[in-house]
This record gives sequence, C-alpha cells and structure tokens, in this order.
Amino acid sequence: MILNCKGLNYTEINKSIRKAIEDGEKEVVMNNINGQAYLFAGVKNGIRAIINGVPGNDLGGMMDGPNIFVNSNIQDCVGNTMNNGKIVVHGDAGDILGYAMRGGKIFVKGKVGYRCGIHMKAFGEKIPVIVIGEDAGDFLGEYMASGIIVVLCKNKTKLESNYIGVGMHGGAIYIRGNVDEYNLGKGVSVSPLDEWDINFLTNVLNEYSTDMNSKEKYALNSFVKLSPLNSRPFQRLYSY
Repeated sequence: MILNCKGLNYTEINKSIRKAIEDGEKEVVMNNINGQAYLFAGVKNGIRAIINGVPGNDLGGMMDGPNIFVNSNIQDCVGNTMNNGKIVVHGDAGDILGYAMRGGKIFVKGKVGYRCGIHMKAFGEKIPVIVIGEDAGDFLGEYMASGIIVVLCKNKTKLESNYIGVGMHGGAIYIRGNVDEYNLGKGVSVSPLDEWDINFLTNVLNEYSTDMNSKEKYALNSFVKLSPLNSRPFQRLYSY
C-alpha cells in the first residue's frame, strides 16, 4: 500500500494505517511525511512501514510490533514507552530517543540528541536496545533501569558527551572507542567485555549492518562497557 501523506494530519494518517492493518496489508509506504507527530502510536501489529520524509515527535510511541524504516531524520521522543518492534533511521535523531522504552529496537545511522535512553527499562523477557551510529548528546542513558545502548562513534575515537549514565541503576552502555572518567555520571563503572557481551554485540551489530545496508564490521575489542556500580544510587535520599 502506498499512502500520500501530503497535507494530512497525524489523526488521518493513523486512521489510514489502522485501516490498512484491518485490510490485511503487510507493508505501507508513506510518502511526503513532513513533521506529523504520533505516527504508529499504540499500534499492535507487525506491519512493515517505509517512511519517506521527516516524521514528527513521538513516532512509535507505545507501539507493540511494527517495523518502521525512515529514509531521513526523525524528531524528538521517538519510541516513547515502546513495547516491541523496530525503528530504523537512515539519518539523525532528536532528543529523548527511546524514553522509558521497555522492548524492541531503535537503530540510528547518524547522531542523536540529548537524554537518549532516559528511563529505559525491561519488561518481562524483553530487553530494549538502541544502537547509535555516530555521536550522542549529553545525559546519554540517564536513569537507565535496564536495556542496552550501543554507540559506534563512527569517525571518532571517543565519546565526549557529558553526564553519561547519570543516575543509571541497571542495563549497560557499550561505547566503541574511549570515554574519559570525567564524562561519566557518578556511580558508573568502565569494564572490558565478557563472553555474554561479545555474543550479544555480535548479533545486534550484524542486524544493525543489515538494516543499514552496510558491510561495515566492528572490532569488538574496541568496545568498553559502562554499567552501574549500585542498583540503588539514590538510596541515601530515602528513609527505607
């Protein structure tokens, strides 16, 4: 199905998406997207979508299943409380990508803005994953409770974002290259990869390269792992 979205608001587009699902469509191509927000919000279906244009805020919010491929940039809060599915971005992403995400995957070819992965968490056996091709803004992985973030730092040798993992109390952040201690949030440790890390990264990076139509390989010995020292970093602030 091909949907011309020029001049349509997000309500009209989402109604068309749900109608396509009801009609048994397996793929929808959406042309002339120009900043419409809330696309695929709450959709519970494995439909494949190709988006030509720049979708607005909260793309894929609370969605549970769709596989979305964006042939451009995306705006803020994409994957908000996402439960399952995948969002592949052949461009850059705005701020608070994957806010409170609890399942599925978000792959970004370029860079992301501030507070990517804030409040990420797992749900049941689901582990949310974000892979970033280039650079990330400050407060990456802020207050992470679980999940995984991977930063490939293409064209760089280190991640220089500030307050990485501040308030982090679960999950892991994998950085390709180096990161200085003063860029880390308090209570975040740096360690080499273990066998589980290597197996996980091998699989997810192969999937990332396939979705990005790339043959690039990544030396796993060039990654470091960031993880929290304490599962309750703010326990002194509470009376229990």
